[in-house]
Amino acid sequence: MASAPQRRGWDIPSVMKEPKPDREKNRTVRARQRAIGRELRRIYDDVAREPVPDEFLDLLRKMDEPGKDGGSAGS
Repeated sequence: MASAPQRRGWDIPSVMKEPKPDREKNRTVRARQRAIGRELRRIYDDVAREPVPDEFLDLLRKMDEPGKDGGSAGS
């Protein structure tokens, strides 16, 4: 049985209400992107929770001291 647009002679794809084949592909892509996002958050959350190494903290303290080499410009 022909659909209403076909009976009217409208055989234009933009008028036809056929299921979109890309819908399932888009759903799969979105699911994959969500999974990648979850994994990246899991990995980087662990890194963000790691303590800052003492050597790095010492370097930051030295940079913050006024009048020392590496301190503020103009000293």
